[in-house]
Amino acid sequence: MKPPDDCGTLEEVRAEIDRIDRAIVALIAERAGYVHAAARFKTNEAAVHAPERQASMYRARREWAEAADLDPDVVEKLYRDLVAYFIVRETEHWKTGGKTGAGAQQSPDVLP
Repeated sequence: MKPPDDCGTLEEVRAEIDRIDRAIVALIAERAGYVHAAARFKTNEAAVHAPERQASMYRARREWAEAADLDPDVVEKLYRDLVAYFIVRETEHWKTGGKTGAGAQQSPDVLP
């Protein structure tokens, strides 16, 4: 890992960005596992959407963004997109009783 100011070429900067993005993708996959685990505790479709939880989560992410000197609107949009994707997948999972497709094995990225 090279600090941004120590990068001497555009290629070095891009390599570090790629390294960080790979870590972000791995963390999103890890988050997906926990979203999947949360689905086991949800007893109906309304619980999948959990609007109160979403609202408090977005507020917290905005605060974290501000603390990191990032635009809270951008960070909130990223999370809204991520959560929307997971809600669709979790709803599908919930409606099929934990199966995807025609009784197929559940994919690990199925839930929020």
